[in-house]
Amino acid sequence: MNVQRNVQRVLARGHPAGFTLAEVLVVLIVIGLASALAYARFDSDPRAELEREGRRLGAAVEHAALLAQWHNETLGVSVTGGSYRFWRRDAAKGDDWSALSGDDVLAARALPASFAAALRSYAAQPVAPDAVVPLRASGQNEPFVIELAVAQWHVLLLSDPINRVTVSTPSLR
Repeated sequence: MNVQRNVQRVLARGHPAGFTLAEVLVVLIVIGLASALAYARFDSDPRAELEREGRRLGAAVEHAALLAQWHNETLGVSVTGGSYRFWRRDAAKGDDWSALSGDDVLAARALPASFAAALRSYAAQPVAPDAVVPLRASGQNEPFVIELAVAQWHVLLLSDPINRVTVSTPSLR
């Protein structure tokens, strides 16, 4: 009852009901900005994602190479299709590779659905798609190249003999 009296009092004073043009425009601008931000988030640049994944893999490879030196063991990395995995060479089991566990950085990783990854070369020679690149405890490793690709773009991860990994800028395939 009290609300009705207040509404009648406001309307009786000559205040029109509704929104002003300025209020409507402010709301439309806020909605437009929010939708533009949402669109930009969902329509991200594949080159940026590709470079980010390349840096992530490069950092993981450098981390694995350092761990191999610290623990005096041979670790390895394999890259196939849409994933990569790190391995430990077990001399007690005839130098077989076993999947590395216990390190979040070196956990097996599936790349985003549209990504493809491949090991392109090891010691300047072509390699089998399922090869494991060794990261020796001595720290002296052969250079290798890993390619990450999405749509028409790709990046190359280039390793040098002292375990540094360089990620190229995205370029057309």
